[in-house]
Amino acid sequence: MKHTDKVKAIQFIRPDAEFNLIGDDLTWLDQTQTQPTEEEIKAAYIAYKAEQEADKTQEQAAKLAAEAKLTALGLTADDLKALGL
Repeated sequence: MKHTDKVKAIQFIRPDAEFNLIGDDLTWLDQTQTQPTEEEIKAAYIAYKAEQEADKTQEQAAKLAAEAKLTALGLTADDLKALGL
C-alpha cells in the first residue's frame, strides 16, 4: 500500500487522529483514539475506495438525471450556460 493510501485509510477510520507516518513506521500521537492495527488499516482502505467509487457513481447518476430533466424540458446545457447557470 502506498504511503498516501495508508494515510487516507487511517484518516478514514480515525478522523482528526494525530500520528506520524514515515515510510511504514507509524507513530501514534493521538491520546483519544486508539491506534489501528495493520488489518484495520487495510480494511479501511478498501472501504475508503468503495466509498469513493460509490460517490463517483452517485455523482454521475445525478448528472444523467439532471440532463434527462433538461431534455424533457427542451433545454440543453448550453441553454443553462446562456442563463449563467
